[in-house]
Formats: sequence, structure tokens, C-alpha cells
Amino acid sequence: MWLQVTADFLKWTLVQLTTSREMPVTRRGNSPIVKRTVYIDGRKTQITLEDSFWTTLKEIAQTQGVTVSQLATEIEKSRKGGNLSSAVRLFVLDRVRSKNGRPK
Repeated sequence: MWLQVTADFLKWTLVQLTTSREMPVTRRGNSPIVKRTVYIDGRKTQITLEDSFWTTLKEIAQTQGVTVSQLATEIEKSRKGGNLSSAVRLFVLDRVRSKNGRPK
């Protein structure tokens, strides 16, 4: 009986995880880190970002007249190492710093 309940819970959890576009991972202060789905060259992938980075990434994409996925594809093509989430954070930081007149 216990094994069946556990299996049913795992199936339910899997359905929740695969159908959700944003899944909280952990909370730090008022900025939860959230997994978000983007498409890189048509391939579905997830990036894990704090809300402030995600919001700024969306604003940059809107300013450039592209989708977040198109912008993420460009970031993916130009990154030199590390994972995509880190590359997105560095991209956003670079844009914010250059907008405020700070050196890279």
C-alpha cells in the first residue's frame, strides 16, 4: 500500500514538474530562484534565475524587439564557458552596467 501511494505521488510530482513553466527551487529574501523554460534553436531547455534577472532579461528582449528565447539563443551562441544561467546573469549585468555608464 505504501509503495503504491509513493508511486502515485511520484507520478503526480512528475506531471506537475513537466507541465509547469516556472518552478520555485529555493527562496533567498524576496527574490526566489525559479526555473524557466526557454527554447535554444528550437530546443526546450531551462534556465534558473532570480526574478530580478528574469525581469531585466525580458525588458532587454523587448527593447531589442526579440523574444526571450531568441535572446537566450544569442547568449548561448556567444558564451565562453559555464552554464547558460550564469551566462544570462553576466549578460544582464553587462547590459545594466553599460546602461549606467560603468565599465565592463
